[in-house]
Amino acid sequence: MVTDLWERISAHDWSAVGALVAEDAVVEWPVSAERIVGRANLLAVLSDTGDAAPYADRTPVQVLRALADGDQVVTEIEMAHEHLVYRAVSLWTVRDGQVVGAREYWTCPGQDPAPRWRAGYVEPLKPLEQAEPA
Repeated sequence: MVTDLWERISAHDWSAVGALVAEDAVVEWPVSAERIVGRANLLAVLSDTGDAAPYADRTPVQVLRALADGDQVVTEIEMAHEHLVYRAVSLWTVRDGQVVGAREYWTCPGQDPAPRWRAGYVEPLKPLEQAEPA
């Protein structure tokens, strides 16, 4: 169901997205310290066509992995927008075929600089390696 949600988001089918989200759903974005309360607000955020909005240019969403256990679903997605690649890990709570809650961690791969002290212990990820399951 959540992969279907991502497909509907990618297709900009906002009424179909709304059908998969509970009216009182709560979506949290800890990285930007935001909470979206309610289906209407989530749809407004997703469907915004402002210059900086990632869905404004019909950017496709690629689901890299999805794991489900009961009413808990974890997805990892990737979305290229302009000169950036966004990556999100989302922790979904689903009940009766609808999303009732989510916590999403959005970032851009390589955005945070690697500390120099780890250089002797690590190697850089290549873009294709980042998308492969561990």
